[in-house]
Amino acid sequence: MDKLIYTAASGLKARMGAQAAIANNMANASTIGFRAEKVDFDALMLKGDGFDSRQPTSEQVKDFDRSAGTIISTGRNLDIAIPGDQWMAVQAADGSEAYTRRGDLNVSASGVLETGDGFPVMGSGGAPITVPPAASISIASDGTLSIIPAGGDAKNPQVIDRIKFASPKGSQTVKGLDNLVRVKGGGALPTDEDATCESGMLEQSNVNMTQALVDMMENQRAYEVQANLMKSTKDMDESGASVMRMPS
Repeated sequence: MDKLIYTAASGLKARMGAQAAIANNMANASTIGFRAEKVDFDALMLKGDGFDSRQPTSEQVKDFDRSAGTIISTGRNLDIAIPGDQWMAVQAADGSEAYTRRGDLNVSASGVLETGDGFPVMGSGGAPITVPPAASISIASDGTLSIIPAGGDAKNPQVIDRIKFASPKGSQTVKGLDNLVRVKGGGALPTDEDATCESGMLEQSNVNMTQALVDMMENQRAYEVQANLMKSTKDMDESGASVMRMPS
């Protein structure tokens, strides 16, 4: 019975992990630029002496949905949306370069241009963009950031930097727990000079709530099957023990 109960237990663990990924997708259904995570199940063969009878289940988030979300108009000059498949470069918490589609930008108290979740936006020179005090800020379609200095001429904007946009074509990228995308194995993506953005627009999350609800119900039913299998294993074990019990 130990083979059956451990296999069922691994199935329960995998379904709990899948439920966490689905719940995370649903929780981020309103997060700007979020990409839904994809869960994959594998059967693991345990080899050894005798018959290979155990096949526990492995569950992990292997990829994410790369389809674009809906683009909406906000009219805000620091909101940008990327219409292609390019990504915007940001500085992750560990100082490395990572990528996001989140375009709700803000200027922090220190003057650093940041995304809505607080990651500094990288410029063309490979460093975070710093914005000096200005009367107004604008972002061109190629990602060029311009300002009108306080008391300056509105007809003569000053170019500060250009946002780095990168294309993942030809590179393997993975998504981290911080919702940022990185190059698998480390490194940075090259700048895509042809990338464009749309100012005053934002890309919404690509989570399909209807599909997420269906996936959650299917996953819950699969969890119940594994739980019932464990209960049946317990009943079979107790029945076998009663048969082997010596009469008094």
